Amino acid sequence: MREVVFRVLVERPGHLEAQAETLPIRITAPTLEELQHEAREALIEHLGPAHGTVRVRVRRAPSPAVSTIRPVRRPAALCH
Repeated sequence: MREVVFRVLVERPGHLEAQAETLPIRITAPTLEELQHEAREALIEHLGPAHGTVRVRVRRAPSPAVSTIRPVRRPAALCH
């Protein structure tokens, strides 16, 4: 079974855009669930009956890490 990965390029509330990594397919949808459905529909249109042998995977960009590291404040008496 082949796999087609759709990479999410734009992610805003109510708007997602994704591009297939190996095929010239770009899709949009308001939610992640609908994006998955749109990906399957786009494959049916692009590949025809062969779409049944393809697994669809949607990958979102990793969210930026939020640092929990705080600067250490030295007591004034220790600073020279």
